[in-house]
Amino acid sequence: MCESPSAKAGGGRYRNAMLPADLLTLLREWWKVGHQQGVMHRDGWLFPGQHAMKPISTRQLHRIVVEAAQAAEITKRVGPHTLRHSFATHLLEDGVDIRVIQVLLGHAKLDNTAFYTKVATRTVRNVTSPLDKLGMFKAPERTGEIAPTG
Repeated sequence: MCESPSAKAGGGRYRNAMLPADLLTLLREWWKVGHQQGVMHRDGWLFPGQHAMKPISTRQLHRIVVEAAQAAEITKRVGPHTLRHSFATHLLEDGVDIRVIQVLLGHAKLDNTAFYTKVATRTVRNVTSPLDKLGMFKAPERTGEIAPTG
């Protein structure tokens, strides 16, 4: 993973985006070709808006995310913020510590991070109780009742 330049977001805090190395390579090629073809201004944005010297607007970005969701046949209501929720959830499901996710999302409080992390049902179902790991309880073969292994 590569870290992109920070972008200032809501609350005046900077947010970092993690990019796979392959995506970074693709974006560099996009930049290079855009300049060669004269469709990108030398001092402009990687994703310019209607004016070459201004970035893509939040409205344009929202429209792009909605169109991508439609193309993927996602029927739920989505927006750019949905990507943030998904990012946090996938990291959590992959076993990344919640405090690391907190730093990546730029949250001062862990409570704010917990709001973004919607845990999938399968993740909850796969949690093993610490009591199960102790092996203290064993179901008798005939009755099915739980009894201490003593």
